[in-house]
Amino acid sequence: MFAVIYRWRVIPGLEAQFEEGWRAGTERIAAEFGGWGSRLHRSDDGAFIAYAQWPDKAAWERAMETRMHHSDDEARRKYREAIVPGSFETLFAMPVVSDLLELRRA
Repeated sequence: MFAVIYRWRVIPGLEAQFEEGWRAGTERIAAEFGGWGSRLHRSDDGAFIAYAQWPDKAAWERAMETRMHHSDDEARRKYREAIVPGSFETLFAMPVVSDLLELRRA
């Protein structure tokens, strides 16, 4: 298993647009590139942080070769227009050593 942590700064007032685009885009990435999904968080300083899981590094690298250019153009437009230019970062890309995270629905 492989995990990646991303960070974005979003233009104030466009947070909901970013979240909508991120959600739809993440669903397409899972369907089209084999990603295992992601969780989106908001840090105390307002940045959005996502934790994504992949079956392995090779699957993530194949997706990155296309810049994760999935088929949902509207989702891509929503999140790209909401991001502060130049603020997207891949903070970490690393193998999972031990996994104690369980999917629980409230």
